[in-house]
Amino acid sequence: MGRFTNPRDLYFGEGARHEVKNLKGSKAIIVSGGSSMRRGGFLQDVEADLKEAGFEVAFFEGVESDPSVETVMKGAAAMSEFGPDWIIAIGGGSPIDAAKAMWIKYEYPECTFEDMCKVFGLPELRKKAHFCAISSTSGTATEVTAFSIITDYQKGIKYPLADFEITPDVAIVDPELTYTMPAKLCSHTGMDALTHCMEAYVSTVASTFTDGPALHGIREITTWLPVSYTGDKVARQHMHDAQCIAGIAFSSGLLGIVHSMAHKTGAAFSGGHIIHGCANAMYLGKVIQFNAKDERAAERYAFVAKEILHLEGETNEELVAALVQYIRDLNDKLDIPQAIKNYGEGGVKSETSIIDEKEFLEKLPTVAANAIADACTGANPRQPSQEDMEQLLKCVYYDLPVEF
Repeated sequence: MGRFTNPRDLYFGEGARHEVKNLKGSKAIIVSGGSSMRRGGFLQDVEADLKEAGFEVAFFEGVESDPSVETVMKGAAAMSEFGPDWIIAIGGGSPIDAAKAMWIKYEYPECTFEDMCKVFGLPELRKKAHFCAISSTSGTATEVTAFSIITDYQKGIKYPLADFEITPDVAIVDPELTYTMPAKLCSHTGMDALTHCMEAYVSTVASTFTDGPALHGIREITTWLPVSYTGDKVARQHMHDAQCIAGIAFSSGLLGIVHSMAHKTGAAFSGGHIIHGCANAMYLGKVIQFNAKDERAAERYAFVAKEILHLEGETNEELVAALVQYIRDLNDKLDIPQAIKNYGEGGVKSETSIIDEKEFLEKLPTVAANAIADACTGANPRQPSQEDMEQLLKCVYYDLPVEF
């Protein structure tokens, strides 16, 4: 038996953020990241609309990129003190992901972070509050998903929380929030969205209900992402919808080892973070080569190459190779490095990586083991051994072809 779960309501299009004025309740807490939402006036819009609807409003601002366990606990404490019946998360994936985890702790104060990490093992939420997510970046689609990514900085590991309980009740996809998004953020989040589609389509739990949005998402993202990168508003509208469609695909269709590796390499090294979307972009082609040894996955990659992207090739092998090259070319168009060895500060191309080669090799066995244990690995079409994962991680560091 399969399952397909989405938010109860999804509002989209310019001005969709104003739909919060139709929420019913008495107290709302707004969770946000840095200053961009306030600087753009969007935080004030939401506050005004909520007050018009009769809400008392509180704020929890300043959620960092790659939100920490500590931030989650602080936010949950603020919620416990205020007592909201609506949690409104606005911004990129970080504040929305953090707010989801805060929500769990707010409803169940005795719940530990370890309890939250039990895959599809959360207790029933909505005893105290409902959840509305308003996305400002075109990539994570956390506004429609059953997932949240929280970083334990003491362990240097990103943990995916996974349960349909944390799927938002209301999702708002307003492209106006993306018009001032920096080009680099556009490229990284866009490649994250493309990876969501690719992984959901070859996932072992893919279904008719997830294949449709996954394939349409691939078509839309590959068409509009390079144009969105230039700042074009029409393209940004398309991308904001497309990334949400990608989220609908992977929330029920699940992901694979591109994300497993991205989660476990993101905060593992002392030189700095590997940005999630950039990691996905670098790793995607390598994982396609690895997964294509599985006959079903190869058939599906070939279908994407031939029927969606209209690439040349007569055999599945030729079409898979064309797909991998297409992704490399797309990375080049978006100024994304092809491998960790060329990953500079902030995800820019560099002759010198911020990730030290010696440290990478020393930590390789542990990182590989953590990636295999990641919640996303189970739905990958080809299950890697410890040796496979170590070799695969070397390929993404040195930009080597995957031939095993």
